[in-house]
Amino acid sequence: MLPALAGLPVTIKDLYDVAGEPTQAGSIVCADDAAPADDAVAVARLRANHAAIIGKTNMTEFAFSGVGINPHFGTPRNPADPVVARIPGGSSSGGAVAVALGLSVAGLGSDTGGSIRIPAALCGLVGFKSTQSRVPRTGAFELARTLDTVCSMTRSVADCITVDAAIADVPLSVKARPLAGMRFAIPQTLMFDGIEPAVARAFDRAVTRLSAAGALIDTLAFTELAQIQVLNAPGGFSAVEAFAVHHQRLAQRRDAFDARVAQRIATGAVATAADYLRMHDARQDWIRRAEAVLQSYDALLCPTVPIVAPPIDDLVASDEAFFKANGLLLRNTFAINYLDGCAFSLPCHAQGDLPVGLMLSAARGSDDRLAAVALAVEQALQDA
Repeated sequence: MLPALAGLPVTIKDLYDVAGEPTQAGSIVCADDAAPADDAVAVARLRANHAAIIGKTNMTEFAFSGVGINPHFGTPRNPADPVVARIPGGSSSGGAVAVALGLSVAGLGSDTGGSIRIPAALCGLVGFKSTQSRVPRTGAFELARTLDTVCSMTRSVADCITVDAAIADVPLSVKARPLAGMRFAIPQTLMFDGIEPAVARAFDRAVTRLSAAGALIDTLAFTELAQIQVLNAPGGFSAVEAFAVHHQRLAQRRDAFDARVAQRIATGAVATAADYLRMHDARQDWIRRAEAVLQSYDALLCPTVPIVAPPIDDLVASDEAFFKANGLLLRNTFAINYLDGCAFSLPCHAQGDLPVGLMLSAARGSDDRLAAVALAVEQALQDA
């Protein structure tokens, strides 16, 4: 019997090695790097499952933004709006657009702070961020080793589960559970700050549908979420670890970087070794406390991002608008990376509206259980 992915078109984010093809990670800085001799582990596993790899997709330079703008190779336009050119979200921008346009069934991407879930939410797709250790990162261009996660986006939860089973090299065995009686928590801290009315309406509509299907939904203070920004300083894991990767490139070729990416990477220079170790210790303590809060629930519910996709031109023209949007796009999703948790983003908007994502999150190692929950939630949202 052929594997479930046999013959299905799949794209590869340009931070994964594909044997014989250059890996540029969305940057002209790497244009002269030698092509790798071997596939990344995730790519090799897709091949072993007979997926049809149709090409590599564009991304934010070095995966360091949730917006999806790339000044070197162009920004793929979000297919959800045929009139206004809107951002696709990032950093897995090209993969999301390819799936949304029907060019591929799945896009292999990565998620360090939301880079799968953000474009999935903004383009109306399903994105799954697994527990970080679930899929080997060998052959992936590094952004932040503490947080980088190999994962994918598709048009359905079932397809995400199929791709995950292939790249994680686990049996394809997840089955939907009955939604009635499942317990969900809606956090009241951080996740709804600055929410746009369209996102609030879509989220409330989704919660109403889940409740009508028998789900038990609580509100939860979850004040630990307010501590992340302070604990993840100075610079944060992404900036500190990215600076370790790129400091020589910055010193030699900063003018070839996207200026906004270079600016963010450079903030990682301020952290000392003592700061870095304290960040790790503080994170592990926070994870233990957060997991204690979550253990009574099947999943946490919140909007994937609090805004709909803004116009590309607005963010290209203004640093202030760009960094404000980037912060809002990454805020909710990053909390789950910091948790080392797993999460799905599911489309929950009404037909004809700009896409909005509903994020289901759970503690690390809960991937299969959360996938079963996501199947049930997806069905409830489609049935109503």
